[in-house]
Amino acid sequence: MTIKKALISVSDKTGLVPFARQLAELGIEIISTGGTASLLKAEGIPVTGISEVTGFPEILDGRVKTLHPAIHGGLLAVRTNPHHQQQLAEQEIEPIDLVVVNLYPFKQTIAKPDVAFADAIENIDIGGPSMLRSAAKNHAFVTVVVDAADYETVLGELKASGDTTLATRSRLAAKAFRHTAAYDALISQYLSAHTGEFMPESYTVTYEKVQDLRYGENPHQQAAFYRQPLAAGGSIATAEQLHGKELSYNNINDADAALAIVREFDVPAVVAVKHTNPCGVGIGATIAEACRKAYEADPVSIFGGIVAANRPIDKETALLLKEIFLEIVLAPDFTPEALAILQEKKNLRLLRLEVGALAGQPKQANLRIAPVAGGALVQEYDEKQLVPEELTVVTERSPSKEELEQLLFAWKVVKHVKSNAIVLARDNMTIGVGAGQMNRVGAARIAIEQAGDKARGAVLASDAFFPMPDTVEAAAQAGIATIIQPGGSIRDQESIDACNRHGIAMVFTGVRHFKH
Repeated sequence: MTIKKALISVSDKTGLVPFARQLAELGIEIISTGGTASLLKAEGIPVTGISEVTGFPEILDGRVKTLHPAIHGGLLAVRTNPHHQQQLAEQEIEPIDLVVVNLYPFKQTIAKPDVAFADAIENIDIGGPSMLRSAAKNHAFVTVVVDAADYETVLGELKASGDTTLATRSRLAAKAFRHTAAYDALISQYLSAHTGEFMPESYTVTYEKVQDLRYGENPHQQAAFYRQPLAAGGSIATAEQLHGKELSYNNINDADAALAIVREFDVPAVVAVKHTNPCGVGIGATIAEACRKAYEADPVSIFGGIVAANRPIDKETALLLKEIFLEIVLAPDFTPEALAILQEKKNLRLLRLEVGALAGQPKQANLRIAPVAGGALVQEYDEKQLVPEELTVVTERSPSKEELEQLLFAWKVVKHVKSNAIVLARDNMTIGVGAGQMNRVGAARIAIEQAGDKARGAVLASDAFFPMPDTVEAAAQAGIATIIQPGGSIRDQESIDACNRHGIAMVFTGVRHFKH
């Protein structure tokens, strides 16, 4: 079979003119609509207007032009079905063999910060998806193209045989359905947000591939990195890589965790992460001071870790980081001197985010998806912020002003540690982190052992309540001065009594931060 007629109607006209010109040179008749037809005519490429094919004018400001039997009959007719061919002849409909369509720029429209709802609605394509679906359904006979990257493949096969192969048509049909599915998903998300339907009866999302990855968590697992079509700035999905090796699956996962933690702080902060848990967090008057504290928090675990900062990396900070083996440094920016220093380490990945996109900004308002066998769990990101005025002092001794500052610091960190989680802090830095343990006192003992003598006079934060007083007893033995925890256990009083016996101040938040 030879391709004789092509329908072309595209919003993105990248590469279109040379492609269409070569189709015409191969003797393929081109039919087209609106702006696409005008462009081709202006370039001297023979083209037939869609109204000449349908015998019906474009109406309703172009909303109706291709929704016509003369178009969809030509796309959907099975070429080997005599009855279909007879009907085409009776209705004087000619088969359409090639469809080149991409859709109204809905994503680009809603990405505008001041877009009007009516403008968004006008940029919902109806005829385009309909033609793509018709052509893709009938891909046994019809070639459908949605991506300019496929022009050369199609032209190569046409020049070789006058037609495309079934394998190519099948691949392009699948791509067309992915294209329309992603388009519809973005529209449904936009309209659901507009109507305030937060968790509707069906939840459809779409992502765009950023890159293939060498492998997943382990070498035997395939992996790729995708981002949301309108991913927020200040995220790993929109970061610009300035230097270093290609990112791995684990790099991206850890970097996302580091950004979530550093985003908690308005003051200069540096976070070091290993396996999505913070191993060192520091804040200070400068980013260099914060960096030094993050390193001193755990100079062993930071080896091979990910470091995120919420201020530009300057020369002083770069000189500190250069002495540590790290996988990634992420920051809103790097001064020229800092960049030159860090680029001396050829494998160190340097990622730049939007300037000012981190400090004091919440994580983008969307839902977190966790796959499970046969389905998925969907929830809001944990963006709950602690209001100091809502703290309840439950012990005889109240924390001092300095202790309260350290409690609030530790609480911001423990929120991002895998449960069961315990964080010890003093002097605006973590000194011990116990993560992911099966019982809370086990997490406390790990954090206390890491802190050593620094635990005396420090604060302790727990992501969830104490079901028994054993964690308080361990804290008292280590010399912990103050504790912050959610409260809410039926045995809270036992922990309160233990604190009072040891002179420990304890406050309840009324909020827990489980993280699995």
